[in-house]
Order: sequence, then structure tokens, then C-alpha cells
Amino acid sequence: MDVLERVLYVEDDADIREIAVVALEDIGGLTVRQCKSGEQALEEVEAFIPQVILLDVMMPGLDGPQVLKAMREMGAVTEYTAVAFMTAKVQPKEIERYKRMGVQKVFSKPFDPVALADEVKQLWNDFNT
Repeated sequence: MDVLERVLYVEDDADIREIAVVALEDIGGLTVRQCKSGEQALEEVEAFIPQVILLDVMMPGLDGPQVLKAMREMGAVTEYTAVAFMTAKVQPKEIERYKRMGVQKVFSKPFDPVALADEVKQLWNDFNT
């Protein structure tokens, strides 16, 4: 099983993005490509080749589900790519809808910055077993 190294993180809120990047890079030791929009993520995903993609659900322009669909259509999300949504909308009905879209996990916001890297690594391990 490959060790998790590369995470693409898509979040339009600069403060949340900064906290998550510190959590994933400084605490988790991961390489993170951060994108402030779905459009930017679509431009950068193929060159970065992420193992895990973390997508904010609600963003201006392209939202998380639209970005995921577009990434699948361009071949950037494969059977080797784990995808998770990050959202404040974590009602069971919403989570079920996201899972039907093919995401492996839904992380609730606000998230615990200290635990985030371990949770993402666990997602990767579960995805690969």
C-alpha cells in the first residue's frame, strides 16, 4: 500500500484553508496543494496527481459536487484517488447524498486541526484495504 503523501485541498475560505494546511503539512507531514476555488483545482489537479482530494461542498462558482464530477470526467479522479467532502451540512440525509456521489468520507466543519491529518491518513488507509 502506498504511503499517503499528496493531498489536494479545495476551500474558498482563506482562514479555514490556512488552518487545514498547517494541520496537514506541519502536524501531518503531508504535501498539500491548496486551491481557493473549484476552477483552480481543475487547473492544478492533473499536474499534482493527488492521492486524496478534500473538497469544500459549498463554494462560489463550482461547488464541491460539480468539481468532483468535472475531475472524474477529465480522468483526474481514478480508482486510486480517495475523495472526501468537507462541510458544515452533516445531517444524515446530506451525508447519504454525498456518499451516493462516490466520496469515501464526509468531514464536518469545523474540524479538529490536531486530528485532521490522522483522520485523512485513516481515510487513505481504509480506502486502500
